[in-house]
Amino acid sequence: MYRYLERRLVEHLREFLRLSYALETANIVVEQPPKIEFGEYALPIAFELARRLRQAPRKIAEEIVAGVGAIPGFEKFEVAGGGYINVRVNRAELAAELAADRSLANQSPAADIPPGKVLVEHSSINPNKAAHIGHLRNAILGDTFVRLLRFAGREVDVQNYIDNTGAQVADVVVGFLHIEKKSRAEIEALAAGPRFDYLCWDLYARVSYWYEEDKSHLQARSATLHSIEEGNNETAAIADLISVAVLKRHLETMDRLDIEYDFLPRESEILHLHFWDAAFTKLKESGVLTYETDGKNKGCWIMRRAGTVAKPLTTGYTEDTGEKITEEDQKVIVRSNGTVGYVGKDIAYHMWKFGLLGRDFGYRKFYRYPNARDCWISTTDGEPDHPHFGDVAEIYNVIDARQSEAQNTVIEALRGLGHGEAADRYTHFSYEMVALTPRCAAELGYTLSEEDQGRSWIEVSGRKGFGVKADDLLDALIGAAGKEVNARHPELSAAERSTIACLLYTSRCV
Repeated sequence: MYRYLERRLVEHLREFLRLSYALETANIVVEQPPKIEFGEYALPIAFELARRLRQAPRKIAEEIVAGVGAIPGFEKFEVAGGGYINVRVNRAELAAELAADRSLANQSPAADIPPGKVLVEHSSINPNKAAHIGHLRNAILGDTFVRLLRFAGREVDVQNYIDNTGAQVADVVVGFLHIEKKSRAEIEALAAGPRFDYLCWDLYARVSYWYEEDKSHLQARSATLHSIEEGNNETAAIADLISVAVLKRHLETMDRLDIEYDFLPRESEILHLHFWDAAFTKLKESGVLTYETDGKNKGCWIMRRAGTVAKPLTTGYTEDTGEKITEEDQKVIVRSNGTVGYVGKDIAYHMWKFGLLGRDFGYRKFYRYPNARDCWISTTDGEPDHPHFGDVAEIYNVIDARQSEAQNTVIEALRGLGHGEAADRYTHFSYEMVALTPRCAAELGYTLSEEDQGRSWIEVSGRKGFGVKADDLLDALIGAAGKEVNARHPELSAAERSTIACLLYTSRCV
């Protein structure tokens, strides 16, 4: 229904632009607002029209809101900021339609549903510590979405992106080597033991405090990061050992909830298979990236920040004649020291998703689920016979709302490369962060500062070691259920009662 309403919105808006401005607009971008209270959809169309209409974006947005008229299923249009249009769904009307069984299938012809495979990416937990309650939220939202798409008859690939070369993994490596003074063999022995991810959880928090004690300790992180990205050395081997062991624990945790993945693309392969090099060439040739020669971003490769437009030279808006992007509108993709930021690697990764990169991963089997289904992982070479991943028709990324700007930057990069249709079929499925009340945190055994005690909520932070581990939450739920089962069915055996309690909250008992 969400996508159906989006198409209805785009059709009405396209008709309005045709009648009011004599404009034919093939691609109309629809985004998600950063917060649900702003509405269900956000339209940056006014920014895109500013140069063509020679008017300020906000004035165009106001004209659109005033003139577009009522659209069935929508309650309100509001102008926000410099020209965004936030759109609210009429939830009462939507609920009535659903109750009357006026379903999407009855309202939208099959031809409106694009052919091809759908890719849903969710979870994407850093493989440096145990999964926590926030990761559970992401995974459950993503898995629910996958099941809905499959129920609707779509072919879906489920991917879980693994950042195994980032600062989080590097910090745990630093903890083992510089604080614990462990050898590779000793780390390997620990990794083979139970709940290695819990051990890493505590060590990760200790490393954060170690950095705070002496800022010179951060040099260890920089050196470790460099070694991991370079690869083929002892430090990189230890990082791989840790990340693989923690990743297996993550899959075991999610398997308790019957949440499965088809493919685990890793950042290490994006680096070593030179995905970024291929993307960088295309981005420079198309003019999406430009080299900054002065200002605070001198020496960086930058692109225009999503949602911004060329500033007027005097008054009014002019055609873009190649004038420089102002500093506040610049998004750094490659730093002056030559290192690529997260967004740059993400652009390359999403070009691969859509089959636009001209390169591919190697693949090997990584994890077998109890139902005998295999989960594959990326490698630099891999097995010759494997399923075909990537080259999809639509993408849905389940990532929290704080990543909205990064997601929109990737979308704009695709559009700048000339892949407008792919950009239109890229959806950021966002959600807000998980937080704990001070009372809940105290009940979990955390010592709170006076400042924290006075707050209405406290954000979960793995770096501080503050949060609810996913397995602990599932164990607590099973324990609470067990008490009820024991009280209501004492005639059953202990094994039967335990199994019932377990299956109330998980798909299988461990």
